Amino acid sequence: MPTTSPLTDADLDQLEALLDDPSLDEAMRLDEIQGYLCGAFSGPSPIPAEQQLQEILGSDEAVASPVGQQLVPLLQRFAATQQAALDAGEAPLFLLYGEEEDAPEDYEAWCSAYLFAVDGSPEDWFEAIQAEEELDYLDERLFPFMILTGEAEKAALEHGEEWPSGEEKAELEQKAMDDLGEAVAEIHRFWQAKRGGETVRRDAPKVGRNAPCPCGSGKKYKQCCGKLD
Repeated sequence: MPTTSPLTDADLDQLEALLDDPSLDEAMRLDEIQGYLCGAFSGPSPIPAEQQLQEILGSDEAVASPVGQQLVPLLQRFAATQQAALDAGEAPLFLLYGEEEDAPEDYEAWCSAYLFAVDGSPEDWFEAIQAEEELDYLDERLFPFMILTGEAEKAALEHGEEWPSGEEKAELEQKAMDDLGEAVAEIHRFWQAKRGGETVRRDAPKVGRNAPCPCGSGKKYKQCCGKLD
């Protein structure tokens, strides 16, 4: 999908306005689109452009609609900017909305859209990896997403475990926010290397899914509330 020049502020305003069109009731918001694209351009192989547009706007019919056809070139240029930044090794400049007007920025929608792209990858991310070290590397960098989408807390509660609350929970979430941009960039670099036939090795230990689970069970996070089904 990526093509042509970056969007201006006026272009971004137009993009947001078109996405709010009542005829596109299943279209993603702009923050979700950015998160989705960052995931779509990573992985063992990128999600095809046609599928990206269909997922972003909600259906093939939406893409083919008059409003959809106005959106396509804007989305192509927006996608090009996101891919260029990732390919250059840069963390994304997050576009985030609050749950309500004047509310704090919300990372949950962005992260959920990224993980939606992971699920929609042409090749399963984890089936494409054999080395345990590489699985751990990828797991650790997905840790902030699990925190910010609430999936880690949900898993803890489902397992009958406690989850941090109050200040401790706020600190955990703040660290996930602080780590998210670099995690997105590192995941993309990981898959760039894998596509080139390289083995990704960690230069130094990094706190993540190998760290003790925040629920207090004493197990590693990846073996407890972060266990992948």
